[in-house]
Amino acid sequence: MRRVLLWLPLVLFAGLFGLVALGLFKPADRTVRSAMVDKPLPDFVLPAMLPTKPGVARTSFGGGKPRLINVFASWCVPCIAEAPELMKLKAAGVPIDGVAINDTPEAVQKFLDRNGDPYQRIGNDKTSQVQIALGSSGVPETFLIDGRGRIVRQYVSNLQSDQVDDILKAWRGMR
Repeated sequence: MRRVLLWLPLVLFAGLFGLVALGLFKPADRTVRSAMVDKPLPDFVLPAMLPTKPGVARTSFGGGKPRLINVFASWCVPCIAEAPELMKLKAAGVPIDGVAINDTPEAVQKFLDRNGDPYQRIGNDKTSQVQIALGSSGVPETFLIDGRGRIVRQYVSNLQSDQVDDILKAWRGMR
C-alpha cells in the first residue's frame, strides 16, 4: 500500500500534464454562436448608410425570397478578405444586405470602391444595436435569412470559398 502512495504524485502530475497538453493541441472552440438562429429576425429599422442605397429594416425580409445579411465595417481587415466571396455570391444572384457597424458614409464608400459592392441595401448601425439583436459578436458575420424572415444560418468571421458553395446550395434550396 505504501508503494502505491509513493507513485500517486507522479501519476497525478502525469495526468495533469496530459490535460494541459490536450488543451494546447486541441483548443476549445471559442466561437460565439447566435441564439437567434432558427428564430425570426428581430424588429429593426436602420437608416441608409449611403445616399445611393436604401437602409435595411425587418420589413425588407420575409417576402418569400431568401437573402443574406452581412455585418461588416470599413475598418475591418477580415471584411476585406471576404469581399471577393461576397462578390461571387452577388454574381450568382444572391441578394445581400449590409449592416455597417460604427462607420462613416465616406469610409464605407471608399471600402466599396476598393473591394467591390455586393450590397443591395446598407443600413447604418451606429451603436451596434442591430448587430447585438442579431446575436452577432463581431465583424464580419453573415446570416442566411429564409423567405419568411427567419435566421437559418450564421457564418462567423470572413466567408471562405467552401462556405460560398454551402450558402449557394442552401439559398437555392429555399427559393
